[in-house]
Amino acid sequence: MLDFFTIFSKGGIVLWCFQGAGVTESFTAPVNALIHSVILQERSGNNSYNHEALSLKYKLDNEFELIFVVGFQKILTLTYVDKFLDDVQLHFRDRYKNELEQNGALKLLNNNFEFEDDFKILLREAEESSKGRSPAPMRSFKESEKSQKTVKSMIETKGGDKGKEQGGKKNKNTKKEGILEMLCPSVKPHLNHIAYIFDILSSCSKSPKPPKQPKGKQMRVWDMGGSSTKNLDYSERNGDSSANGVEQNKVRKCFFYFGNNNSKSVSDVCCTLNMYLVLVVLLSSKKGGSFGGMFGMLKGLVGSKSLTREDMEPVLEKMRDHLIAKNVAADIASQLCDSVAKKLEGKVMGTFTTVASTVKQALQDSLVQILQPKRRVDILRDVMEAQSQRRPYVITFCGVNGVGKSTNLAKISFWLIENGLTVLIAACDTFRAGAVEQLRTHQRRLNSLHPPEQNRGRAVVQLYEKGYGKDAAGIAMEAIAYARNQGFDVVLVDTAGRMQDNAPLMTALAKLIAVNMPDLVLFVGEALVGNEAVDQLVKFNQALADHSMSDKPRLIDGIVLTKFDTIDDKVGAAISMTYITGQPIVFVGTGQTYNDLRSLNARAVVSALMKA
Repeated sequence: MLDFFTIFSKGGIVLWCFQGAGVTESFTAPVNALIHSVILQERSGNNSYNHEALSLKYKLDNEFELIFVVGFQKILTLTYVDKFLDDVQLHFRDRYKNELEQNGALKLLNNNFEFEDDFKILLREAEESSKGRSPAPMRSFKESEKSQKTVKSMIETKGGDKGKEQGGKKNKNTKKEGILEMLCPSVKPHLNHIAYIFDILSSCSKSPKPPKQPKGKQMRVWDMGGSSTKNLDYSERNGDSSANGVEQNKVRKCFFYFGNNNSKSVSDVCCTLNMYLVLVVLLSSKKGGSFGGMFGMLKGLVGSKSLTREDMEPVLEKMRDHLIAKNVAADIASQLCDSVAKKLEGKVMGTFTTVASTVKQALQDSLVQILQPKRRVDILRDVMEAQSQRRPYVITFCGVNGVGKSTNLAKISFWLIENGLTVLIAACDTFRAGAVEQLRTHQRRLNSLHPPEQNRGRAVVQLYEKGYGKDAAGIAMEAIAYARNQGFDVVLVDTAGRMQDNAPLMTALAKLIAVNMPDLVLFVGEALVGNEAVDQLVKFNQALADHSMSDKPRLIDGIVLTKFDTIDDKVGAAISMTYITGQPIVFVGTGQTYNDLRSLNARAVVSALMKA
């Protein structure tokens, strides 16, 4: 049923692998695709990944830096895979830990790790348990709880809350026992003293509400009447007569109780310090007290512990809201936080490291990794390679209406001219009125900046246009052929703006790309959008895939992000677009002049994104 199962470290060392009977194809390609597309790109929020006909499921073990991957045919529905993956992880990590402690890492790498017998036993148990599961038979009315109810059981009695009170006391005692169990060994001989302290602190309560006084006639206060002596008496307000004062006295009593230890030995001093830490934990566990904030902070700093999902959930919730406020799409923000949680779950925190700082640093690293995708677009290098093949390098621009495709096409033309290349602009926007005239104006201005006299009498930028109402794919094909004959280095294809849900126009765009096969397809998007960025990119990619005539369709290769100078620190659209496509942001538009084109600085964007 399973095609393969492999276990490897995050450093890339394969510790153990299994290949199913009758499977002859190597599983190197799907595992490498999983590593490049998911693990290295910090997209581990979902534990499944599809590669061609295979479905892969994986699990991360952050404590030992291990990755468990299982692969099976996509058409199969294997309900036991998730539980089987968990069982293998638990068994393997125990064996792995023992081997490391007994033999060391070097000997473990030199020898074969024996795990096949255990694996086959676990697989057999998982398959048998899935076969043995049958749908539970429906209960009859007599077997249901509803049939046991009587009228008497629905009548409320006065003593009905006694059980609840007893349950509350039980929970309180359980909490006390749980805290005492977490103590370090040097404190455990003093459990009686600590239990006494816990009882003192538990008796602290909120100050009772003063009884309501009947409203009577208020005395008139004259402006020149002076102040009465009663209004000037502050002794009751600053004294310990209130319930808060009683609570503070009880806390002082606790410190005095620990402070009477007059022994001078090192072990006694350590024990006293540990007792003070216990007092910190007890005080911070009492909600509503005046010491909760400070001692809660100390409790979070001191000691090492393994991170759990429950520890990270409050911090992740705040991070998710922060990302959404910075214009990251809501779905993407949730997936990012889930990925960080899976990356950190089970990881051991160091001393004086808070959960919030750990989660924030992990999220920051993930965001930097997302903005530096697996594929780097180097246009100048690719143009030189196309020149060696005696053909023009073709770039197609696409996007929704009004995002600045023509303007940024002109900026990229200027950048290419500055690098000594000649450019042919193909006016394939045959739908919008004034589109051809706009490109002609840009051509005239760019040629005035680089006169033909400086380029052996040849214009560095030319416009290829056939007017309006023509077939865009045909115009692009003619422009590429003209550029090949005339020796142009680069062809920039301008297309009409279209909404992602306009099926006829999306079909026309897919046809243009499928027929002409450009070297680079750039999606031009605004930095102002939030959730809309996800919808635009998903539907553009889907349209290109649906209307392509090849098995491996051409999708979006890169992104040009415009109007980046208008958003201040709300740079979330960059994260959303890169996360959805897995493709890099090639250029960023930062103004209205030809010089206002920049490459993306990933760390600067993440710094602005994480800024409060």
